[in-house]
Amino acid sequence: MSLITVSDKSKQNVSDSCGISPSKSVHNHNLYLPPFKSDKPIKKVQDKTSPEYQRLTWDSLRNRITRIINKVTPTNLEDIIREFFDVNLIRGRGIFCRSVLTLQMSYPEISDVLSALVAVVNSLFSDVGQLFVRRIVWQFKRAYKRNDKPQLLNTVKFIAHFVNQQVAHEIIAIEILTVLLDKPNDDNIEVAVHFVIECGSMLQDVSPRVLYCVFEFFRGILDEGMIDKRVRFLIERLFSIRKARFQGYPAVRPELDLVKEEDVLTHEVSVHEDIDPEFSLDVFKLDPYFAMSEKLYEVLKKNLLDDEESEEDQESDSDEESDEDKESMQIKDETNTNVSNLRRTIYLTIMSCLDFEEAGHKLLKIHLEQGQEMELCIILLECCSQEKTYREYYGLLGQRLCMINKVYQENFEKCFAQQFAMVHKLETSKRNVAEFFAHLLSTFALPWNVLSYIRLSEEDTTSSSRIFIKILFQELSKHLGIQVLNERLNDPKMQDCFESIFPKDNARNIRFCINFFTSIGLGGLAEYLRDYLKRSLIKQQQEKVSDSDTRSSHSSDSSGPATSDENGRKRKRN
Repeated sequence: MSLITVSDKSKQNVSDSCGISPSKSVHNHNLYLPPFKSDKPIKKVQDKTSPEYQRLTWDSLRNRITRIINKVTPTNLEDIIREFFDVNLIRGRGIFCRSVLTLQMSYPEISDVLSALVAVVNSLFSDVGQLFVRRIVWQFKRAYKRNDKPQLLNTVKFIAHFVNQQVAHEIIAIEILTVLLDKPNDDNIEVAVHFVIECGSMLQDVSPRVLYCVFEFFRGILDEGMIDKRVRFLIERLFSIRKARFQGYPAVRPELDLVKEEDVLTHEVSVHEDIDPEFSLDVFKLDPYFAMSEKLYEVLKKNLLDDEESEEDQESDSDEESDEDKESMQIKDETNTNVSNLRRTIYLTIMSCLDFEEAGHKLLKIHLEQGQEMELCIILLECCSQEKTYREYYGLLGQRLCMINKVYQENFEKCFAQQFAMVHKLETSKRNVAEFFAHLLSTFALPWNVLSYIRLSEEDTTSSSRIFIKILFQELSKHLGIQVLNERLNDPKMQDCFESIFPKDNARNIRFCINFFTSIGLGGLAEYLRDYLKRSLIKQQQEKVSDSDTRSSHSSDSSGPATSDENGRKRKRN
């Protein structure tokens, strides 16, 4: 094992950005890494699917990310970000987070610079930002539990700048202050004071009442006088900073405000929940889909970079071709290349976004011709069905699309009919599809008349379709509650749509429907069918009794004259 050190020029840039004089030069700006391996051995390995090739590319990726991070200064952030696009940050997100955290622990004075870098990366790769927030909160919890004051000070400073950059939600800052001030001692109060100094300007704008309560708590501590004199001076200094409205402590310096407001992505991770820092992403693992992942990242990188030079070259080439061949015939693409490219773009957008709001924002930016909205709905359902378990991310994204444009609502209605018709082909993914449509129905993003495609009878259903209906109604009951669901199904205006699910044509279908809902634990939904069946049976019995009475009366009337003749004959004989 060896040490990768930063060059003198990089050290000078860091010292200049932090206001450190040359006499107090920065040292020990090191990251502990395995020996650097050049990119030359990669070319010798011909098989790109072999473990050796993947291992060499992993080592190269790790060392490149570390070298780039070590060069970060406030003046070269844009260049650094472009350098990061040349490496697969999705594959190396664990290395990226570990390297940045290691550098920040060594140099907490550049926390705002590193947080600006993470904010830009987060606006493009949300899962990297999500992983970063989870790890930094996990690091805070560990330092607090171990009572490691130096690490705790550095960690809360980094979290404060994450809140300032809106990478982390301000609720995280409120929870951290609650944890620190819940058991007030000299160390916890000192850490809380430094934390408020770093992010007080931001909290004053977004949560002034919370900040007021925090300062009232500090005022009570000063009145009690049970703290060390040094901590008392820190609190008094904090009050003077607040009185000056945090002048000299801005939330974000102008040169570090690099993310547009519409591109900001904020992550919310609670301090009180169990957090998985996913340290397995820091080590090499064999990827069976390595070549495909690299190709997908190349496509994603091209979409993100928006290379203006290539666009200008293409425009000039197209102008030259049009000038040379003005009478050329219009070429029609019958190979569906455009559709394939569109499907690939939609798939990459859906899979590369962690938050449904980000995915919806990017999907709506894609130029879709009339009639191509159906492709988006189909791909969203395919992505949902490919997951091992259902993710609410897909349901929220489908809900957002339906709420924005009625066209997507109509297309998802068609998709429901198609999916139910081919439910026997869905195999294990039928649960994900049923939960997806249950989410749309429970949020009323999809009209409930789609249930008219379901006909619940023994002849019209199979085992696969019954499982689909079972999951659908169980999820609806879970989201809405059995009472609200029952009221919705008994709505007089919607009875025409639910007639196929709750048939009343004959007693056999009624009994089948009652037994089905009873077996899946939702017998309350078929309660009115039971009453209807009882009333119909009673009515049938009454009709039978009335028919038997009428028949007996007719028989008695017909037999009346005959009996009188027999009586007359008996009298004559006597």
